Amino acid sequence: MNKNLPQLAELYQNTLLQNVIPFWEQHSVDWDYGGYFSCLDRQGNVYDTDKFIWLQNRQVWMFSVFYNCLEQKEDWLTIARHGAEFLAKHGRDSDGNWYFALNRQGEPLVQPYNVFSDCFAAMAFSKYALASGESWAKEVALQAYHNVLRRQDNPKGKYNKAYPGTRSLKTMAVPMILANLTLEMDWLLSGEELETVLDRTVNEVMNDFLDAETGLLYENVTPDGSHLDCFDGRLINPGHGIEAMWFLMDIAHRRNDTQLINQAVDTILNILDFGWDKEYGGIYYFMDIKGHPPQQLEWNQKLWWVHLETLVALLKGYNLTQRKECWQWFERVHDYSWQHFSDKEYGEWFGYCDRRGEVILNLKGGKWKGCFHVPRALYLCWQELKRGQMFT
Repeated sequence: MNKNLPQLAELYQNTLLQNVIPFWEQHSVDWDYGGYFSCLDRQGNVYDTDKFIWLQNRQVWMFSVFYNCLEQKEDWLTIARHGAEFLAKHGRDSDGNWYFALNRQGEPLVQPYNVFSDCFAAMAFSKYALASGESWAKEVALQAYHNVLRRQDNPKGKYNKAYPGTRSLKTMAVPMILANLTLEMDWLLSGEELETVLDRTVNEVMNDFLDAETGLLYENVTPDGSHLDCFDGRLINPGHGIEAMWFLMDIAHRRNDTQLINQAVDTILNILDFGWDKEYGGIYYFMDIKGHPPQQLEWNQKLWWVHLETLVALLKGYNLTQRKECWQWFERVHDYSWQHFSDKEYGEWFGYCDRRGEVILNLKGGKWKGCFHVPRALYLCWQELKRGQMFT
């Protein structure tokens, strides 16, 4: 493929506007009960009507972003409102914690067993409030955000299965998502609160989870940032690490911190060197730092979100540093992603391939895949490719 920047920008733009957004507009909205269907087969048919809070909130966020950043289309705001009102009515327990799953009618199915539902609620209602001007949505966003801050040191709360005190580990997922979430919330937060949370997340990710010896990000470390020789302690999640680095690049760019930008780019390149499948191509899902068998049996699958977040990170890194390694890796990951995940017949992208790159589930949405990683990455890559034309 010719890596001409205007042509690439057009590819990402057209795929988003003419392919991916229409897929979700047409197939996902539950006009009868509210919210969205996320369990969609290859053609967009609904195969399960349960509603997963992560994906419900992510779709509210996504259509609010379309309205705020692309075009103030009333249809997009209507779809965002349709999800926001359903979630505001059904999404939380009596203590204000967000459930994990509801049935179609909005009755709770799965308890609020971790804090990530609250994270995505804060993101969603922040952007919906910006789009709609609804003051109640601001209140929901701030309540969810402060829930996250309150629970960040014990994100599963009473639902934590680990026996206390024997093997204490913290996960990178919490500070990495707080980094992105806090930037999403910047218009609702005081400057002091914003900078305090950003300082903490950057420090924790880059000092506790980033290993100075290998240049890789560990998924779990002890509370003081040291490593444990066990399944969880050896775990590397390449997609998470790379996604975390573009979150931190956004913070660094906001602060004109070139040292942090370059440190993040170095980390992305280290992860790709470690996590790229040199035989079949693509990025592994899970890896063990010592090369032992991972406990996740799906460790060698190739997932859509891992590759899409990598494309975003590489373009951001290239535009901020002009390092040729970023562009070389972008070309490689771009070719792999469009070859294996893009569905040229029915639209949207497949989510799950085996190690060889063959599609193993032809769903377009499910319990974990919804209207989020594909459209977000297409939009961000399109914007970065437009920006990149300034450097040619």
